Amino acid sequence: MEKHLTEKIRKELLEMQDLPYRDFHAKLMPTVDKETVIGIRVPVLRKYARTLAKEEDISSFFNDLPHKYFEENNIHAFLIQQIKDFERCVEEVEKFLPYINNWATCDMMSPKIFKKHKEQLLVSVRRWISSDETYTVRYGIGMLMQHFLDEDFREEYLALAAGIRSQEYYVNMMIAWYFATALAKQYEKALPYIEEKRLDDWTHNKAIQKSCESYRITPEQKAYLRTLKVKKARSQKIIQRNSYEQDNRD
Repeated sequence: MEKHLTEKIRKELLEMQDLPYRDFHAKLMPTVDKETVIGIRVPVLRKYARTLAKEEDISSFFNDLPHKYFEENNIHAFLIQQIKDFERCVEEVEKFLPYINNWATCDMMSPKIFKKHKEQLLVSVRRWISSDETYTVRYGIGMLMQHFLDEDFREEYLALAAGIRSQEYYVNMMIAWYFATALAKQYEKALPYIEEKRLDDWTHNKAIQKSCESYRITPEQKAYLRTLKVKKARSQKIIQRNSYEQDNRD
């Protein structure tokens, strides 16, 4: 049964293939083998996932890991987003996270049910950011950024993000995005972390760069932040990737 549904999904995905789009999109994900990218635009995948959610045996697709294609992983993420029971949703997220191998799939998985269970979600976020897995950590930071910088914000969450140390580009980039967003939403609380250089040098400078590219930061704030850049960054080993990550989150 499991293989039957997976084969059906794979066949239908291949029928939607857009080769020129595949060639373009594969360049954005240097951690993904181009041969595993079919080439399907996200709105098309989202629509398809909504129809798949009605399949009675869709749980068999969840259990058939690892998937072969990038788009199968994205379908998996979109299906998880539609789960309405919080505990089951977290269970499926945690089962899937070890198989994520790129920033795009990681960042697109944002279950709606999380908004209604912030206190329980925070427990999971703390666990995710303590992981040794690159995209599990990135996902935890992303959820902290998405759900805990507005009405549920607490200053201690800044320390939680600042305390993460990694050599991985995709972890450090997400920490930078977190602090750039925190400066946009909680400027007075986030600013001391930049003034006191509580991030590693690369992430510190990247957070300032992204803040200065944001329309949510005032010209005066940008001018001050630029004075806080580390001019001679301490030697730091970052596992750099020739990333074309889509950085603009405004």
